[in-house]
Amino acid sequence: MTTNRTTATRRVPMDSLRKTALVAGALYILTFVSIPILVLYGPVRNDPNFMLSAAPNTPILIGGVLEIIVALAGIGTAVALYPVVKRQNEGVALGFVGSRVLEAATIVAGVVSLLSVVTLRQAGVGAGGLVTGQALVAQYNWSFHLGQSLLPAVNALLLGSLLYRSRLVPRVLPLVGLIGAPLLLISDAAVLFGLWPQVSGLSGLFALPIALWEFSLGVYLVVKGFKPSPITAGMVAGDTRPAY
Repeated sequence: MTTNRTTATRRVPMDSLRKTALVAGALYILTFVSIPILVLYGPVRNDPNFMLSAAPNTPILIGGVLEIIVALAGIGTAVALYPVVKRQNEGVALGFVGSRVLEAATIVAGVVSLLSVVTLRQAGVGAGGLVTGQALVAQYNWSFHLGQSLLPAVNALLLGSLLYRSRLVPRVLPLVGLIGAPLLLISDAAVLFGLWPQVSGLSGLFALPIALWEFSLGVYLVVKGFKPSPITAGMVAGDTRPAY
């Protein structure tokens, strides 16, 4: 007699902590989608007579879309991580959410400035709009300086301290952010007082640790998820489901 046995392989469902880490990590990686704006915005930021030039408007529109994506993804990282990191310190976790929202608001304000330049060009204001266009570009530059340089340092201090103490990720990751934050603040102060340009080799060098911190955190959360930690023990236990 032949006995046919059917073995059903059950897939273990992804727990909520793993989903949170995956979403937060993916959103962190998504925030790097705006890197091309360094090239896309080159003509409008570097040419004081851009209003009269024949340069196309399309790169500015594409850059604006990319920056809006970054703004929304930045808020998403904070919202995704908040239920977990608040177990370490709710006040600091809430501060991180607020900082991310403020960062997104300054990014959007900067995008509005450059889109206004496009609107003026399309309206054919000509030489009469040169000063207004230059003022809008200057507003974008300072919005960028505050929103995508100063506030990322604040974010690193807030989230870095939470992750370092909770040990949700290897401590070397938040340590990079905690070291990079004061370096970026020094660079921001140097730009503010005219010691070096906003876009320069020194600015990029001082911003590198923060970029490395955010990108490596995103990759780690996507690939590995959170490490076991006392602050998530209750969440893991509450999320456990019977296998039958």
